[in-house]
Amino acid sequence: MADNQPCPCGSGDVYVACCGRFLEAGKTATTAEQLMRSRYTANVLRNISYLRQTWHPDTRPERIDLPPFPWRRLQVVATDGGGVDDDRGVVEFLAWRLVGHILRLHHEISRFVRERGSWLYLDGEVLPEPPVDLRKTGRNQPCPCGSGKKFKKCCLPWM
Repeated sequence: MADNQPCPCGSGDVYVACCGRFLEAGKTATTAEQLMRSRYTANVLRNISYLRQTWHPDTRPERIDLPPFPWRRLQVVATDGGGVDDDRGVVEFLAWRLVGHILRLHHEISRFVRERGSWLYLDGEVLPEPPVDLRKTGRNQPCPCGSGKKFKKCCLPWM
């Protein structure tokens, strides 16, 4: 990914100043939300080694399988703890991916812990969300992914 492109995590910063510093430059996230955003970006970029490195060894699976469909957008809903002075944190987020003409929402409440100065993903509760059939969305309607853009300028080109 080019350093000057917008970061996939949706922070509004460019990749090199945002998640790139964790995935490429080896910096350590100082908050649970930074780690969650960087892990989302690692999913987008299919960086399995970063996902393994930032997953707590007690809950990390033997194998990490990534969905073959592209992630489209991330929205942080809420955080509880997870700050620079905390050792535990919770981040609730929504992430959208496109599977053919179906928009799937991944809604998760993730738990993080800090050990030896590094934040780690511990586990998460995935909340069920119904898929959205994009064939029922008009080109000029707001995109169902919640980006605020018209459908024709957002998810439609990815179908």
